[in-house]
Amino acid sequence: MHSLPMYTSAMSASTSLGNDLLRSAARLSRWASRNASFEVPFAQARLLALLEELAPCRISTLAAADHSSQPTITSQVHRLEASGLVDRRSDPADARASLVSLTTTGLAALERLRAARVSVLAHALEQLDDPAMERVRIAIEVMDELLAATATTTPMPLSREDG
Repeated sequence: MHSLPMYTSAMSASTSLGNDLLRSAARLSRWASRNASFEVPFAQARLLALLEELAPCRISTLAAADHSSQPTITSQVHRLEASGLVDRRSDPADARASLVSLTTTGLAALERLRAARVSVLAHALEQLDDPAMERVRIAIEVMDELLAATATTTPMPLSREDG
């Protein structure tokens, strides 16, 4: 009987910590994006970052990863392709489908987008003292460890009862 309350307590603590971590990371990311100058619309910038992570991949994979519809992603990919930022080629596993990936120009654009975000964040980081900067370095190491753990963790989707 005693192990169940501790398990529930540990799950509650990790759930709360996870919520706080995701909320803070998302707020910081949104703040940096809001204050940076982008050469492409934000939705396209987000798609370029997804493509770097997932490419080569199908439109359906991008749509699922972005929680968007296939027609929405198809439109975005057409715009990016017209700008020379992405490339589509036949999927060797299914000639009816195509795979989307970043071009060299697309990767360079993504690097400029990231540099713009870092530029605005750098001003905030400069306001921190040395002990705070060291905590940021440690936080980055911990987040990298957490990301490495996600490679071996299968997410458990919430049931309807969980909210």
